[in-house]
Amino acid sequence: MNLLEAIILAIIEGITEYLPVSSTGHMIIASSFFGIAQEEFTKLFTIVIQLGTILSVVVLYFKRFFQSVDFYLKLLVAFIPAVILGLLLSDVIDSLLENPITVAISLVIGGFILLKVDDWFGNSENTEISYLTALKIGFFQCLAMIPGVSRSGASIVGGMSQKLSRTAAAEFSFFLAVPTMLGATLKKSYDYYKAGFTLTDEQINFLIIGNVVGFLVALLAIKTFIGYLSKHGFKMFGYYRIIVGLAILAIHYFVHPLTVI
Repeated sequence: MNLLEAIILAIIEGITEYLPVSSTGHMIIASSFFGIAQEEFTKLFTIVIQLGTILSVVVLYFKRFFQSVDFYLKLLVAFIPAVILGLLLSDVIDSLLENPITVAISLVIGGFILLKVDDWFGNSENTEISYLTALKIGFFQCLAMIPGVSRSGASIVGGMSQKLSRTAAAEFSFFLAVPTMLGATLKKSYDYYKAGFTLTDEQINFLIIGNVVGFLVALLAIKTFIGYLSKHGFKMFGYYRIIVGLAILAIHYFVHPLTVI
């Protein structure tokens, strides 16, 4: 990985982390294009720079993070399914992270779901989240362990299936990202060092730059997404996912086998 690649990946992370288009999927495709997808540092980098995007949520919704203990308990309840399944399926998830075709198929399937989600669930005005609703959203979020599904997309659809408004479902998805991505970062960092890898000064600089860039880009992406979502719904994201997924499949089968990049 070089500096330009690190910056581009951080920009992609900042734009896509909170949109229902799969940040992990886009990072896999971009790093495969650069030819660095299978490097251990790349795998660490794409997880650790999520700390910057976490901070963007805390900054934008600062007051919400200090409103009540109930807020944190609901986040904890929603977070538990990801902890359990993440530990049980760690090796399977890591193997999928190197496969752009899995990403492409997930993008297409998720795209069709986003085209219909507004018709299925409408746009309720409900903003109240119960503990049971939080738990169900947590299980929906686990679908994003399949690369290309989208953590935010899965949890937003999960929230809307429980009769939450688009905005309430999206915001809870943002909040749930904080413990989820923090946990993923800590686990990936531990696994990296446990495997005997160490960071060079250059790699540390890449991580710092990646987090700063991801933070700044995510600030803009979140504010833009909420405004767009409340007015227009998910169809644009559905079409985008389908187009990107089909393009990846076409490139793989007719131009270059992406799985071996």
